[in-house]
Amino acid sequence: MTENGFTTREPGVFEVSGQMTFQTVPRFLAHTDKLLQNSASTVTIDMHDVTLADSAGLALMIEWLQLARAAKHEIVFTNIPEQMRDLIRVNGLQKVFQLPA
Repeated sequence: MTENGFTTREPGVFEVSGQMTFQTVPRFLAHTDKLLQNSASTVTIDMHDVTLADSAGLALMIEWLQLARAAKHEIVFTNIPEQMRDLIRVNGLQKVFQLPA
């Protein structure tokens, strides 16, 4: 996996790696079409290799959720790093991301 990468592991399953920050989010956002053009009704984004995240990374995740919903897809985020989980909790978004309260 490359630094700040977006990789298709298999149809409907993607891996995000590196930093999800103000500087890198535009590069990840550029891959949105890959998510939405997928034939799978549920898209999985594995975040196990995300090394750093800030509020821009969280905003990207929310954007992906909204765009997927509009395209009749569901996105499931797996292996969300603890730093991102903290941002989700601070912003009261546990239900949105299906995390325990």
